[in-house]
Amino acid sequence: MTRGNQRELARQKNMKNQNKAKKADEMQGNKGLTKEQRQQRDADMMRLKQQKAAEKKAAETAAGAGGGKK
Repeated sequence: MTRGNQRELARQKNMKNQNKAKKADEMQGNKGLTKEQRQQRDADMMRLKQQKAAEKKAAETAAGAGGGKK
């Protein structure tokens, strides 16, 4: 029964952290965008990143194929 103070302190700490956290629509980069628009923007960014990685891998493979070791 001595844990009452610990629980109260944990509740206060949790409330403080919740008040600090920003929602996705409050962040600077997301202002004025709907959830669907944010998701589309993020998906486009990931596709571009994957495309660049694939191109880099293909270039490394092409460069490495010509110079085999003996």
